[in-house]
Amino acid sequence: MIPFLDLKLQYESIKEELEAAVLKSLASTQYILGEEVAAFESEFAAFCGVPHAVALNSGTSALHLALLAIGLQPGDEVITVASTFVATVAAIDYVGAKPVFVDVEPETLNMDHSLITAKITERTKAILPVHLHGHPADMDPILKIARQYGLKVIEDAAQAHDSEYKGRRVGSLGDIACFSFYPGKNLGACGEGGIVVTANGDYAHTIRMLRDWGQSRKYHHDMKGFNYRMDGIQGAVLRVKLRHLKAWTEARRCHAQMYNELLRDAEVETPQERDYARHVYHVYSIRTSQRDDLQKKLTQQGIGTGIHYPIPVHLQAAYADLGYKRGDLPVTELEADRLLSLPMFPEMTNEKIEAVCRQICGVIL
Repeated sequence: MIPFLDLKLQYESIKEELEAAVLKSLASTQYILGEEVAAFESEFAAFCGVPHAVALNSGTSALHLALLAIGLQPGDEVITVASTFVATVAAIDYVGAKPVFVDVEPETLNMDHSLITAKITERTKAILPVHLHGHPADMDPILKIARQYGLKVIEDAAQAHDSEYKGRRVGSLGDIACFSFYPGKNLGACGEGGIVVTANGDYAHTIRMLRDWGQSRKYHHDMKGFNYRMDGIQGAVLRVKLRHLKAWTEARRCHAQMYNELLRDAEVETPQERDYARHVYHVYSIRTSQRDDLQKKLTQQGIGTGIHYPIPVHLQAAYADLGYKRGDLPVTELEADRLLSLPMFPEMTNEKIEAVCRQICGVIL
């Protein structure tokens, strides 16, 4: 058996360090926020190269509060992509704004910046690119358009921990960036978690209040807020894991290189890495018109796979009210039918990668 993801191996590799941190957190009785969360915020902000980080209970909460912090109002529009997990779009809906979709580049599956300007209206207030699968979006053109039209840029970096764009870490590029620490992420908690990072102190201050019922201090509710606080134990866990993230990233990149080499002669498209990017391979997805047949046969051989994402958000029943139909985002729709994600986690062995590739080459030549 070769699982798609094996969190047990990661746990075993740092078991003593992780359990000591959790026990220390339990003994402190600081179960919500507290010193461990504050320390993690400082360490993760430094890791991203920004002055502020605010830890939250999920990546979805991070997106929600980031949109509120920039002042988004009901009826405003946010330009984003449908090639993403539904949370990206749900957060826009939470604040009463309207998601406006642009298609993606075929090579990276990230926002096609050449399509943005045509979608800008007087109601447009922000652009929300997604760094899909761990490959950064082409941010300079996006930021240039944002400056030209006075728009804010929020990075959805939920899959892009440690990714770089032109030598700068993802998270330090837009006005605000949002990360998820869902357990399967490159930096994953032992439960749910998320964070907002920003260079804007006012945004950070607002988000700190919003995550804790809008309090400026205990029982002083200056705005209507939420219960979006991070658990103390998750702060302790993430501090331990952050120390290993660079090594895990390099392992993923080595695995991806091996996949690329072994699949060179197979009739599949492997992921591309642009010259401006450092891909961190949260997901390693190949593309093939035989996707469903290949997935079935790999499953029969005990090899786990995934599809990210089979139905783009603009075609989901929950968002039918936005008025999109099949054919509106042709690249997004085409690739949703062709993408197949292969096993990818730092602890994979060369032997397992070779076994996966042998099976693929045996099906698709």
